[in-house]
Amino acid sequence: MTEELTYTQIGEYLYPDLTLPEAEDVPMGKYGMLHKTYLKEHKPMLYDRLLLAGKLDGHLMDIDRRATEMVEQLTRELAQQNRVDEEMKATNQMAWVQAMNNFKASAEEVVLRQLIYS
Repeated sequence: MTEELTYTQIGEYLYPDLTLPEAEDVPMGKYGMLHKTYLKEHKPMLYDRLLLAGKLDGHLMDIDRRATEMVEQLTRELAQQNRVDEEMKATNQMAWVQAMNNFKASAEEVVLRQLIYS
């Protein structure tokens, strides 16, 4: 399917009338924004290609969703491996919070290395 390009003349130059497709107004999460910054700074050609094709927002939303799921899954697995459960939460709340924060930080390190900055 070939579309005709239209042009606007400004002075003696013709500029193509290019528009990006309408983007959904869905807020992007932390991991999507981090990946966007990474693409802008370290992979500008890929960033531009995705932007011009109208696929950047979809790509970033997919990365954000996958990263969030991965962090949650890894956090749950670490808690199970170290026997941090509801019983511990009821008996020693501060230790439970400390352990869960450590597990989440560890999971985020893995996700950042494997998914966001790759």
